[in-house]
Amino acid sequence: MDTLSLRQEWDKTFPKSDKVDHVKISFHNRYGISLAADLYKPKKYHGKLAAIAISGPYGAVKEQASGLYAQTMAERGFLTIAFDPSFTGESGGEPRFVGSPEINTEDFSAAVDYLSVHEDVDPNRIGIIGICGFGGMALNAAAIDTRIKASVISTMYDMSRQLTYGYFDKTTVDERYELRVQLNTQRTMDYKNTYYALMGGVPNELPDNAPFFLIDYFDYYKTPRGYHPRSVNSNDGWTKTTPLSFMNMPLLTYIDEIRNPVLMIHGSKAHSLYFSEDAFKRLKGDNKELMIIDGAVHTDLYDNLKFIPFDKINAFFEKYLAV
Repeated sequence: MDTLSLRQEWDKTFPKSDKVDHVKISFHNRYGISLAADLYKPKKYHGKLAAIAISGPYGAVKEQASGLYAQTMAERGFLTIAFDPSFTGESGGEPRFVGSPEINTEDFSAAVDYLSVHEDVDPNRIGIIGICGFGGMALNAAAIDTRIKASVISTMYDMSRQLTYGYFDKTTVDERYELRVQLNTQRTMDYKNTYYALMGGVPNELPDNAPFFLIDYFDYYKTPRGYHPRSVNSNDGWTKTTPLSFMNMPLLTYIDEIRNPVLMIHGSKAHSLYFSEDAFKRLKGDNKELMIIDGAVHTDLYDNLKFIPFDKINAFFEKYLAV
């Protein structure tokens, strides 16, 4: 297992609540990678609590959006953990800054492992929240892990679809082949150089013709609103070869078999709305719901309390994680 060094000072992008207790923890996944997390717990509670594991967005750390979600839900009576995925933030895993559909899905189940044996948690009342690209990982985890009793998927990206087909599925077969050539050439270079080249995160300056989604990300990751020194997107980005596994091992293959309840949330003005709309069409059963937030863009559901429907999320978990 990795030996983690966890910073104890409060270095979040949101203010600390006086309504919850907070502690840094770690746990491990089935691949022997140690994961770092923030645990939030209501100051006053009775008996064993329902619990929620939270991660995302893709390229973010627990000091950003997932921590805000975790702290807010703890204020509402849940024991929560916001964790850094493998290879990022304070979590372990080498090489650094690698994304993996398999391992990052496993990270959610590893969080459920930890919560299932926690002395303050009822193991039959565990849910998850996935944000952005980790919304896709969370939905993927819900398809395999029946211990997950309820899932909230916020402003979801299907990273396999995006990295394979491009935004709005515009990448052609020939373009995809050329991308494979480039990525595998990069593999050779990385091996020769004994260093995994990075693709760069959100740029420090926006080009004049920047598409809206890039402007949206810049406004979060590159401003005091959301910048964090450990965030992949705020800094040097993922390894250049990260897309390879997503292109060959698609997420969401079995989501039509999810039996436990799912609440999907997305903004009406988000460039990514089609990811949630298409995934929702594949879900079955009367315990699935898609909530579209009027006027919200993609990153509004990271931290904008005007748009994040915490009352709805709370009611959903109270209903489906009830005693």
